[in-house]
Amino acid sequence: MDRQPVRRFRPDPGAPRPPSGTWPVTVPAIAQILRDGLDVPPGATVLVGENGSGKSTVLEVLAAALGINAEGGSRNTRLVTRPSEPGSLDLIVERSPGADRWAYFLRDETLHGLYSYLESTGGADPLFHEMSHGEGLLAIVGSRLNSGGFFLLDEPDAALSFTGTLSLLVQLGGLVERGAQVVIATHSPVLAALPGARILEVGDWGLREAEWSALELVASWRQFLDGPQAFLRHLA
Repeated sequence: MDRQPVRRFRPDPGAPRPPSGTWPVTVPAIAQILRDGLDVPPGATVLVGENGSGKSTVLEVLAAALGINAEGGSRNTRLVTRPSEPGSLDLIVERSPGADRWAYFLRDETLHGLYSYLESTGGADPLFHEMSHGEGLLAIVGSRLNSGGFFLLDEPDAALSFTGTLSLLVQLGGLVERGAQVVIATHSPVLAALPGARILEVGDWGLREAEWSALELVASWRQFLDGPQAFLRHLA
């Protein structure tokens, strides 16, 4: 029986749409989701694209549609600093009957506040603020992303070294094997290489499927690592 936590996010035909020409409809990826919806296959989906392409905005909208706290955490997290997210845009979540409904959202830019919130609740969590940025991220992945639920991670690579990114890759692979769905926004060619992941390239065109080897992200890193000085001369 198919029990993936989320099958599809689809627009509500009876809901009012944000006015044309206003944010976030001006983000091509969001306009596409509001028009066509977004199918979520089993396993992992990886969003890649330049800064400002809309990767984080897509994750924020999906989190809101799931009822997850917009600044990170779960449905039960009570963490609000400065609301700036677009909300759910009235997307309808299509789920599989009997699927795990646990969901969690990790955003690199709000991890400090999430750590403070979790420590304030007096639970059995480690003291995240006493760890390095990367150690804290891996610790919270291990403690919160540990079932067959639905997990959103926004630029987790910002916290991690190369070996830390490989550790996260292993953790995410284990989650997928246990039936979890993972949606990641990243600038890391390492995370984008998550085995079996569907890759969506985000840009002026909206969302389009892509192969890892054909990504501009991968080509740019290859060029730089093959000859940093030659690459940098073109930036002068």
